[in-house]
Amino acid sequence: MAKKDLDWSNIGFNYMKTDQRYVSNYKDGAWDEGTMTTEDTVQISECACVLQYAQTIFEGLKAYTTEDGRVVCFRPDLNAERMEASAKRLEMPAFPKERFIDAVVKTVKANIDYVPPYGSGATLYLRPYMFGSNAVIGVKPAEEYQFRLFCTPVGPYFKGGAKPITIRVCDFDRAAPHGTGHIKAGLNYAMSLHAIVDAHEQGFDENMYLDAATRTKVEETGGANFLFVTKDNKIITPKSNSILPSITRRSLMVVAEKYLGLEVEQREVYLDEVKDFAECGLCGTAAVISPVGKIVDHGKEICLPSGMDEMGPVTKKLYDTLTGIQMGRIEAPEGWIKVIE
Repeated sequence: MAKKDLDWSNIGFNYMKTDQRYVSNYKDGAWDEGTMTTEDTVQISECACVLQYAQTIFEGLKAYTTEDGRVVCFRPDLNAERMEASAKRLEMPAFPKERFIDAVVKTVKANIDYVPPYGSGATLYLRPYMFGSNAVIGVKPAEEYQFRLFCTPVGPYFKGGAKPITIRVCDFDRAAPHGTGHIKAGLNYAMSLHAIVDAHEQGFDENMYLDAATRTKVEETGGANFLFVTKDNKIITPKSNSILPSITRRSLMVVAEKYLGLEVEQREVYLDEVKDFAECGLCGTAAVISPVGKIVDHGKEICLPSGMDEMGPVTKKLYDTLTGIQMGRIEAPEGWIKVIE
């Protein structure tokens, strides 16, 4: 088979239907064996639990071509574990970790011609998700579920380089202190839609959410964890029970300490100390790190010393090292790279 004839550097970050996807159904207390299918539509009851009470969770990861021509995924075991945690919190049956990874491999293999070539900046984005599928009219968990995994090629997140963005301190809350902010549930992202649309209308790229209890501590954005660099090059990430445990952020902390020899710390970060940091970035699957140049707190501008022209030097080293590991230019820690054979 030959690669699809696509303009890889200009396909954008949008959905494109690919050839096959993985589907498994849960009924009578057990998952079926699962199958690959060409059918890209889902048929469920109008009263399905997912439609009535938003009982749905998801993950996001990528497959890409390394410098030596291998097709790989980055730490899919952590996506599987996080999805298990999400399922537990929403009273859903866990999709077994080994089956999750097997579904990833099967889906990538079945759509191997959609994996962009090395150097294009594009990747194959994988979206595993699960939802309550049977009819539920009373407020309770579903009894039947469907796990699906599809993929779509996406272009480079940053065209022409990663330019620092401007974010605002948001008046909306992302998650309650004892809520579901720490899991990847669809309902959390629905909560953030109005806030991000409003931010864009006001001329900002993203929101900085504060803790809902005191509104004094930095949490995260709608879809990424924060990473700060102090003026003496220490890496700080916010700590909170309502922050999603980003796989990218956790990986960057290892890179900072083990590869770059930097001191790292996860702790509560107060809004009033943000002005004292040298650099700021947003960590996530899509962009790895999005540099932040300016934070606006109700008209008061906090301008990071790294500026609005390019990534700060420490953030750039972190980005280059992690992407180097992902692309096979730098040796990866054991277990980080899953080769699709």
